[in-house]
Amino acid sequence: MFLALSAVVMALGSSFYFIYQVQKEQLINYTLKSNYAYANKLASATNNFLESALQQLAYSAKIIEADLDNNVLLENEVKRLHLQTNSFNSVVINKNGITVATSPYLPNVLGVTSSSIGAQQALAKKQPLISYPYVSPEGNLIIFITSPLFDKNSEYIGYIGGTLYLKESNILSELLEQGYYSGGSHIYVVDANKKLIYHPDSKRIGEQVNNNSVITAVLSGSLGKELVKNSENVSMLAGYAPVKIANWGVVVQRPLKDTLAYLDVLGVEIFKRITPLVLVMLLATALLAHFISRPLKLLADSSHLLNDENSANKLKDIKSWYFEAQQLKAAMLEGVNILQSQMGQLRQDALTDPLTGAHNRRSLNILLEKLMDKHIPFAVLEIDIDFFKRVNDTFGHDVGDEVLKALTEVIQKVSRKHDIVARTGGEEFLLVLPNEDSDSAFVIAERLRKQVKATSMPKVGHITISIGIAIWPQHNDDIDQVYKCADKALYHAKETGRNKTVIASLN
Repeated sequence: MFLALSAVVMALGSSFYFIYQVQKEQLINYTLKSNYAYANKLASATNNFLESALQQLAYSAKIIEADLDNNVLLENEVKRLHLQTNSFNSVVINKNGITVATSPYLPNVLGVTSSSIGAQQALAKKQPLISYPYVSPEGNLIIFITSPLFDKNSEYIGYIGGTLYLKESNILSELLEQGYYSGGSHIYVVDANKKLIYHPDSKRIGEQVNNNSVITAVLSGSLGKELVKNSENVSMLAGYAPVKIANWGVVVQRPLKDTLAYLDVLGVEIFKRITPLVLVMLLATALLAHFISRPLKLLADSSHLLNDENSANKLKDIKSWYFEAQQLKAAMLEGVNILQSQMGQLRQDALTDPLTGAHNRRSLNILLEKLMDKHIPFAVLEIDIDFFKRVNDTFGHDVGDEVLKALTEVIQKVSRKHDIVARTGGEEFLLVLPNEDSDSAFVIAERLRKQVKATSMPKVGHITISIGIAIWPQHNDDIDQVYKCADKALYHAKETGRNKTVIASLN
């Protein structure tokens, strides 16, 4: 009774544990995939926004270059860029190192030589630029996006640029905030120097994050997903993707603890609901254990009463339980069958050639016995690679193994679904064709031979094969004799020049 009750408890406990572990793994994988997909989507959208911003600036640059000295045009163009698209927090035009137009109006900047980090980068690069984050003269943490200006002689004279205030609302932050959701999940963006340029907590923008494998991976151009510990040593399920145009990285992550919180609640609910069933099963098991053990106890009690005149009757009474014991044995056999079904893969491995995946000799014999039991005639094609020893001697056995695998693939492509492909020796194969006679088997064999000759094998080039054909039961009722007939035909093909198909002669 103790063993029976223990088995029930252990079975239910282990089942509950494994169900929990499977659900946990699936939940983690689902969260990782979701975060990866969303990070990739946001990175693409951010990349598109930056490309669009550069295109807007380049378009305005062309307008300005047509009339560089028209101050009204310059002021109108910066206002249009600033107000029309909402892409930038501010827009400036720089000519010969001096700011000549701004929107919104910035009197402290107009007419002054530009000394900010972004301005110096733009003047030095003289090409479209997305700057690193820096603090502007007005004290804003910004990213500066610029497009160069050239005069009619194609000489560089300055730039038109737009700013994104990282700690204020802008079109980029609005784009990224669409992905923010509760439960600890959030999105952040880092630049090439591992500085946060977007984070739901604005106080962290501008902070440099080190010792984070996800950030290292995404800034190297990789995209993917992984379980990582963040800078605060919290386990996170992170998906990441690069913004290639600016060498930024977008990371979508959720704490592992928050992800598994739902699973813990679910586990408690399952436990509450399954407890009454467990108690009922334990009670039923105790009662069944009592009735099942009773005949064994009666047998034990009767073992020392063999001299009693009533012992025969008592044993007869106990014999009625022998049938039940047989039923228990049948149930145990059913359990063994279940185990055997779980070992199906092992059986499959035992019936196939480990190198080529074709049937081996044991599997071949089983399949042929089934055909012969059903009196289904079949053709046996014995196949041998011509001069295969030269392949091994010249290129090595590893290359020879690759040739054997490639030949198996060719044979399987030429054969039909119900045909049997087997490897019976080093370079020897059998192809069994049910319901085929000598003529049709010869056609198939020739098609196979030509296909092999036309196929380039790895490192070796082209090879040829010789084929011997015999038919069961036309050549013999004994399958071993059929093998010998096919072998003689193959030997004849080898003797008469190789690379040919020979049908065994009838005795």
